[in-house]
Amino acid sequence: MSATLDLARQLIARRSVTPQDAGCLELVEARLKPLGFRCERFSANGVDNLWARRGEQRPLLCLAGHTDVVPTGPLEHWTSDPFTPTIRDGVLYGRGASDMKTSIAAFVTALEGFVSEHPGHAGSIAVLFTSDEEGPALDGTVKVVQALRDRGEKLDYCVVGEPTCVERLGDTIKNGRRGSLSGNLVVKGVQGHVAYPQLARNPVHEFGPALAELAQVKWDEGNEFFPPTTWQISNLNAGTGANNVIPGEMHVKFNFRFSTASTLESLQTRVVGILDKHGLKYDLEWRYDGRPFLTKPGDLVDAVGRAIQSVTGIETKISTTGGTSDGRFLADICPQVIEFGPPNATIHKVNECIRVEDIEPLRRIYQQILVNLLVK
Repeated sequence: MSATLDLARQLIARRSVTPQDAGCLELVEARLKPLGFRCERFSANGVDNLWARRGEQRPLLCLAGHTDVVPTGPLEHWTSDPFTPTIRDGVLYGRGASDMKTSIAAFVTALEGFVSEHPGHAGSIAVLFTSDEEGPALDGTVKVVQALRDRGEKLDYCVVGEPTCVERLGDTIKNGRRGSLSGNLVVKGVQGHVAYPQLARNPVHEFGPALAELAQVKWDEGNEFFPPTTWQISNLNAGTGANNVIPGEMHVKFNFRFSTASTLESLQTRVVGILDKHGLKYDLEWRYDGRPFLTKPGDLVDAVGRAIQSVTGIETKISTTGGTSDGRFLADICPQVIEFGPPNATIHKVNECIRVEDIEPLRRIYQQILVNLLVK
């Protein structure tokens, strides 16, 4: 059993359902301190975060990730206990196997190998691990980033260990992510009896034309890195449950996944303009879940691509598809952020897994990235 596989199994065995860490950070910290990392904990509202740094010089390369996992769902649907790491037919099963405890393990063993071979490397290395990525993400990476910003600490490069590959290890890296903007809309009407509609005002009927227009809007054209911005309703409800009562209000939840071709302000202005155009009475609350970020081809994209090719022989592709990640927070203090990790076909699913044969190559890729950026 390789050191990376062994550590991955130890991490999977810890029931770190978000926002719990369940001792994962203690395990990691015990491996980093002997390498010369100065370890700090940032805790808030039951969330624990680890920031560890080795060296004081620039450039500063950060390896980032999360120890928390999503809930398992019905245990009877799993072939084996999700927190008992199990290998069957060359595949490691367990919650977090691909998202992203194996990446955490590969980061740590890559650092052990790199520091052993290059104790006098250029620049500095840091890790930022949180237990609040799969949940609200209010007290995790964002809090550490705020603390680092307050004391003037900036990153030059960041590799986030999110599972990015599609069919085989190394085929895809993420050089950006779309932003996320949510709205909670309450359309106001007047409740009444369905037999006397002239004495009421149906908010569902009144919202209909605005909904049709919102669904047809072309928010932007996207650009060479991002697809066009999308708007989707995620929840819509109204009424008392009775079939003879006109509802007094209607609740609508919606979300934008937006590219760098739009801004927060432009999207909000257009939505409000459409609602006002249709004469609606409404309340609207916005929640900004994260801005889009983009790392154009350059030092970090090149270093990651060369590392992947040297280990796997694959010429990787860059992509900005998928949901949000903590990269959106890290981009506030780091000009170059890349996500790279194992195949993502089973993330958040029953019987989440990773091929054992991918684990050591993942470690070797991470270690080669360190070499490409910090060994002159």
